[in-house]
Order: sequence, then structure tokens, then C-alpha cells
Amino acid sequence: MNQVGVVSHDAGGAEIISNWVKENPNKYSYNFFLEGPAVSIFKKNISKDLIIFNDMDSFLNKSDFLVCGTSWQSSLEKRFVCEANLRKKKVVSILDHWINYRERFSYNNKINLPSEIWVCDSYALEIAKQTFTNLKIKLITNPYIKSIEDRIAKNKKTLDQNVSTQILYVCEPIREHAKLQHGNENFYGYTEESALEYFLENVNTMKLNFDSIHIRPHPSELQDKYNWALSNFKNFNITIGSQNDLIDDVLSSEIVVGCESMAMAVALVARKRVYTSIPPDGRECVLPHNEIKKIHENRS
Repeated sequence: MNQVGVVSHDAGGAEIISNWVKENPNKYSYNFFLEGPAVSIFKKNISKDLIIFNDMDSFLNKSDFLVCGTSWQSSLEKRFVCEANLRKKKVVSILDHWINYRERFSYNNKINLPSEIWVCDSYALEIAKQTFTNLKIKLITNPYIKSIEDRIAKNKKTLDQNVSTQILYVCEPIREHAKLQHGNENFYGYTEESALEYFLENVNTMKLNFDSIHIRPHPSELQDKYNWALSNFKNFNITIGSQNDLIDDVLSSEIVVGCESMAMAVALVARKRVYTSIPPDGRECVLPHNEIKKIHENRS
């Protein structure tokens, strides 16, 4: 049986790859090299007793080929793609978003491409084909989205009864991304703080019925990062935290708001109303889903 080396750091890719492993438990034997948010996600989806390698050389020696995420917060997967290429091992990279495709493979000022790229929807397939003209690109069914659809179908009656008039606000570290890639925290015309503030200042002008707002920090952010909203917007019933599974938070809310987080695409699968909180002066939301609405276009 082939030994597959799984390399993952960021949350989006970790959800996809861990659910892919879960779907194929007996097809391969798996080795795991995980860091960051991926550790808790893999333990949640596969096993809390998961054995995780911490030595690159022994991990690569035991793995016939690699399946990697594509992080922007970490160089972990980039290092493994580079080393796998040097050792002439096959490496598959999974794209979990719709932006910065070439940058996801930039390491030491050089583009190091994998043997093959997997994408999970037709939007990503088209972008990837335009970006990587001479690389094998495969469209797969998104195992993370499929797990959500299966869960909704299995528990529809209970889920319908437990939906509250809550707005879920999903955060992401935009400043860090902009500074890392462009050297300017405000490169996109907004930050995570200005977007959340814009939303809270304008939510009462929208045609929404809600009684509470739950702010969910990104897995890479500190839990108290947005505590300023509690004192600055006391007129709202605001809670903050990411202790619950993302899907639980999405399914228990009527409306989901964020900038351009993958969690917003997840919310669309769950048939929630989704809004982007990017202020009018910021760049356009890069998510390719036409169902996502803009706050300034939905005021009463």
C-alpha cells in the first residue's frame, strides 16, 4: 500500500485534506506533518491520538508521495514541495481558495511548482488553468463541502429548529496578509478592523432581522483581538469566540458576514444569506460567488 505524506498548516486546506483522508481510509497508509491550525483540525476530523511527524527527512523517507495544502501564513508546504522536487517525489498541492495562486508556491524568491494541482470547484479550475498552463490540474469533489452537505441532509429537521436570529461575523487576518505580500497593511484599501467597524456601523441600515452578533476570530488570530467591539458597540448583543466548530456556528445563524473568507463559501452551501463587509473604498471581494451581497447595496 502506498504511503501518502500529508503536509498542512492553514485551516482551509486542512479541512479539505483531512476530510479527503477520512473519505479514503483504506486506499493509502498516511503519514502526517502538521503545524498551526491544521493540528487541531486533523485531530478533530480523524483522531485525537493522531501521530504527527516532526522530522522532515524521516517523514519524506517514509512517504511515497505527498499531498499538501497551500498556505499563505506559513512556508511549511512550500518547503516540502521544494524538497520533494529535489528528491523527485510526486507531490500534489490542493488549492482551497481563489486568489494568489502563484504566490502560494513562491519560496526563496523562486516559484516551485508541484507535480499536480487539485482544485475543488469550477471557479478555481478556470483560474488555475489560466495561471499554470503546463501543469496537470485535476478537479475533485470538495470533501469538506461534501461533509457539510451530508451533515445538513442527515440533521435537517433538528438544524431548522435550532437556527437563531443571529448574525455570524467571520474574521480573517487581512493586515498580516497584505503586509507579508505587499509590504503595506492597508494595501487592499481596508483591514480586518476597518471592515468589522464598517459592518457594525451600518448593520442597522440593512434589511435584516437579528437579535445578536457573534464575532468568530480566524483560527490564526488571538481570541481577544476584537474585544474592542464589545465596548465600542454596546448597543448590540455581541459575543466573541471560536470555540465551536465553524459548521456549528454557521448552521446556528441566519446570516453570515465577512470580507472574503472561505467560511462565506461554506455558508452558501448551508443556504445562509451572506454579505461581504469590505468597505466601499476597499478592493472588490475576490470570492467568485454571485450570491454574496454588499452591505452598501442592501441598505433600507
